Amino acid sequence: MVQVAAIARRFYLDGRSKVEIAKEFGLSRFKVARALETARDSGIVRIDIRLPAQLDAERSDRLREAFGLHHAIVVAESGDPVQTRRQIGTVAADLLSEIVTADDVLGLTSGRTLEIMCAELDRLAPCTIVQLNGVISDHPNATGPVETVRRAAHISGGSAYPIYAPLVLPDAATARTLRADPGIAAAFAHFERLTKAVVAIGGWDEQTSTVYQALGPDERARYAEMGVRADMSAQLFNTKGKQVRTDLDDRVLSVRAEQLRRVPEVIAVAGGAAKAGAIGIMLRTGLISSLVTDASVARVLLAE
Repeated sequence: MVQVAAIARRFYLDGRSKVEIAKEFGLSRFKVARALETARDSGIVRIDIRLPAQLDAERSDRLREAFGLHHAIVVAESGDPVQTRRQIGTVAADLLSEIVTADDVLGLTSGRTLEIMCAELDRLAPCTIVQLNGVISDHPNATGPVETVRRAAHISGGSAYPIYAPLVLPDAATARTLRADPGIAAAFAHFERLTKAVVAIGGWDEQTSTVYQALGPDERARYAEMGVRADMSAQLFNTKGKQVRTDLDDRVLSVRAEQLRRVPEVIAVAGGAAKAGAIGIMLRTGLISSLVTDASVARVLLAE
């Protein structure tokens, strides 16, 4: 048992390979492997896997498997929606720092949690940062998406392609004119080169959707009658995850769903029980490859 403990110490604490340990003790590699197995079975070695308290490891793993996601990170419920949103944003910043590589073209949409994410970023590989949609001109923080893109580019040291224009225009002609603007056209040209994108999700209501907030009562009701129940980057979807085509498509400055579908990694950053239904809808679209959310949402999604 003393020898078993010594072998376990070499392997787990000193980082020595089984070949190195076998040579030191005059044993075969097979016997070293057996000794390590004995160390675990006898309790000499106890393996304890721990995550920070704000992460729900079990639901994260179940969510990733259930929806076939590349990454699924679930933060524990805090009881405070503001604190939960901050935790989601912080975790999303960590994930982005880990998976973005040099020469990526990273697209960012707007949203309060995405603004927190970029505020929490402290490192990012050199890459191109592209704003994926215009701003809500009458929103309290109308310049949020532009500042988010500029901050991410500053952290990265890469180029920034912001969109200094409203998300929703009064008519298709105005939208066409603005898309021809050199600065906006440069951002739109990068939509086809995206390798990673971070997106927000909204339900079709005033509390969770900035697109809904930007429309008048008649338009909101009309789109609801057409079956709209969720939106992502001003693209509208019904409960089955099918895109609902409307006149809004021609008068928004935003990346298209078909363009997002070609992006290898699309990370949705969204939480709050009120958004659980909309997040479930967007998972059914097949557009999302990774999700950062909270336990209240994960519980609903896994129950479904």
